[in-house]
Amino acid sequence: MSKKKKEAPEDGDAPQGGKKKMMIIALVAVLAIGAGAYFFVFSGGSSADAAPAPEPGTILAVDPVAINLAGGSYLKLGLALQYTVEYDAGGGHGGGPVYDGSQALDLAIAQFSGAALSDVQANREALKAALQETIVHAYHDAVMSIYITEYVTQ
Repeated sequence: MSKKKKEAPEDGDAPQGGKKKMMIIALVAVLAIGAGAYFFVFSGGSSADAAPAPEPGTILAVDPVAINLAGGSYLKLGLALQYTVEYDAGGGHGGGPVYDGSQALDLAIAQFSGAALSDVQANREALKAALQETIVHAYHDAVMSIYITEYVTQ
């Protein structure tokens, strides 16, 4: 019975399996570190830091108004303002809340006056979003959203 000697590999001929394992382990470690960093940096903070969303309160319907557009056309626009519960609880002057849609109506007239009929017809959602942002800012966050109750062009 002959015993064959196993030849030991020389230092320069190291097997490639060890390098592949190290590369895979390093790649997994880099991905885990990246995922952890993403979670901590972009997670939005803790729930204690986040401001709670406003609760919907009273809805004020504003009478529709006809707004002159460019080229002799017009837009008949009706709005409703969604106030917050915090405002309903006593946010107005004189002890109670004051529900007034005149400022919102003025902002709507300023935004839509002179606009092209094609813009008003094609970009309704974008125009509504811009108007809502303007109104919420003007009412100092007492109004949380607006609703379009009438939108007729001619």
